[in-house]
Formats: sequence, structure tokens, C-alpha cells
Amino acid sequence: MKWEPAALMVLLVALGLWLVWEPSDLDNLARPNSELTRFVIGPVKGAIESKLELDGQTTYRILYRGGEILPKAGTFTRQQIGAVVGEAQLESMTKGSNRLFRKLNITSWAGVAWVGLGFLGQGMFASRWLIQWFVSERSKVSTIPASFWYMSFVSSMMLFAYFVWRQDIVGVLGQTSGVVVYARNIRLIAKQRRREQNAATSVTNSSGGSDPTA
Repeated sequence: MKWEPAALMVLLVALGLWLVWEPSDLDNLARPNSELTRFVIGPVKGAIESKLELDGQTTYRILYRGGEILPKAGTFTRQQIGAVVGEAQLESMTKGSNRLFRKLNITSWAGVAWVGLGFLGQGMFASRWLIQWFVSERSKVSTIPASFWYMSFVSSMMLFAYFVWRQDIVGVLGQTSGVVVYARNIRLIAKQRRREQNAATSVTNSSGGSDPTA
């Protein structure tokens, strides 16, 4: 197996991870040692920045994509930020917030399970190509093994559920057509196996019937 395709694959994965985890403009606007809780309201994206001050009080700012910061000068107190965004909304956005939740863009441990499902589905979805590649390299002929279609179907269902939970219309549309294609190929494989089994049984029965010693 040649090393160049594998090296290119690793390079692309590294590039994708770097693009995802690269600090955003909101991270650059934040004060040192502060925490960001991101929000999306319609077309508006931003974050509520909170920082524990030396006097034990937490101060807040609202950061928007594009560089706008509220208040224009200084910071909000807890009461002031609650009056701006609503106390219940602020509590919902910041309660239990931690670094893991912020990085994964979730708000609860249930979200961790959903993200885990997404990672598992994506891992399986990518691994099917590794298996196809390995089988083709071993046989020196481009081949799609049956396991490719089974893994495709299972992983696409997992990703479909994950994207529905994320309410990601692009991801949902990307998986729906594939599910039908994968299911159809699995159906065709099953029918082909039955035909081969029936043919083998017919040959066996014919041979047995023509054997005078049988």
C-alpha cells in the first residue's frame, strides 16, 4: 500500500481540525481568563462573556460577531445583564456551562451523548472507505465489499439522527438520499446471495440425482 494517499488523508484531517478549533473572532475579543457562552438569535451570533473579578463579583459583556461589544465601555453587573437578556434566559445559557460544553456547542450532558453518537457515526462513515481501500489494494482491483454498504447504512442512520438533533438541514439532506441508496444495495446483495445459494442447491441436487450409487 502506498504511503502518499494515507499521508494526504492525515493532512486533510489535521487541516479540518485546525479550521474547526481555530480561535474565532469572539475568542479574540474576550478578556483574559473569561468564559464565553455562545448564542444564536435568528441571524445574530455572539457570546455572553463572564469574568470573575478579584472582588469575587462576576462581570459580563455581550460580544457580537463582527467586533461589536456591549456595553460600549465598562461591563454589566449580574443584575444589568439579566435585565438585558432576561434573568431566566441568562440562567439557562450560563448554568452548568463548562469548557467541554462550549467547545461542543451544547448545554447539557445529554448533548455529550448526542455528540458521541455523531462522532461514532462519522467514524464509521469514514472507516468504510478505509475498508474499501484496503480490499481494493489487496486484490489490485477496485472493489466495493458488502461490508461497505452495511457500514454506510448504519452510520448514515446515526448521522441522520444526530443532524436532526442539531437541526442542521444541510446534514439531514446530505444523509437522506444516501440511506435509500445504501438500503437498496443491501437488498440487492441479499437477493444475489439467495440466487447463488439456490443455484448451488440446484447443482447439488442435480449431481445427486444423476449419481447411480446415490
